[in-house]
Amino acid sequence: MTGEFSESWLGLREPADAEARAADLIALLPPDVHVIRDLGCGTGSMARWLAPRLPTPQHWILNDRDPALLHYATAHVGVPGVTVEGALGDVTALTPDDLAGTDLVTCSALLDLLTEEEIDALVATLAAARVPALFTLSVAGQVTLDPALPEDVTVAGAFDEHQRRVSAGRQLLGPDAPAYAGKAFELAGATVVTRPSPWKLGTGHPDLTAEWLRGWVGAAREQRPSLDLDGYLQGRLTRLPSASVGHVDLLATFD
Repeated sequence: MTGEFSESWLGLREPADAEARAADLIALLPPDVHVIRDLGCGTGSMARWLAPRLPTPQHWILNDRDPALLHYATAHVGVPGVTVEGALGDVTALTPDDLAGTDLVTCSALLDLLTEEEIDALVATLAAARVPALFTLSVAGQVTLDPALPEDVTVAGAFDEHQRRVSAGRQLLGPDAPAYAGKAFELAGATVVTRPSPWKLGTGHPDLTAEWLRGWVGAAREQRPSLDLDGYLQGRLTRLPSASVGHVDLLATFD
């Protein structure tokens, strides 16, 4: 999606993210969660959502490979009783030593951007450190628009193909990521609980809905350049549909 990791896009999606996350999973977290490492933190939206729902004091280690986003995130958590530090680097390089003293690892909208090998390595790291994980808003490949149009199925199929594309020699999992990660955690001895966490878009989030439509159709075009979707996109933007965009939240805990 164009601008997927820009500050403006992440800010636009933050309210819908907050509404979609499965808050009931918080009650299933182990007690005494005080040190949290957030992978691919972006602007820090996960910390702004979760920190007020956990006991204080807390210390968040925000991990991202984009220095500009990391700088913004560390300055904008702003939750009383919460301290923050930044960790610049790729989340796929995480080691058990990095997790010493960590009570919880989180991420948001990250798993679908990883490969099988990267998820296997991440799960192995968490299992070795016995650190629970709360991974939210992984793309699930389920999009429903109201009113429906015949082209919706074609766009959705092309978008899912794009999510599973080979990028820089890496075979992305896309919408297969939540199920793959859940199985990997179970094989590593974790107890796994999942919840649906769909975005609910439409006139309540008009700017986000329009930008999501542009990105959704744009990715489909990129995957299948022969598709003629100009009229479809313009029609959708002229009269915004209601949309349910499927995501999955996953909690993995180790006894």
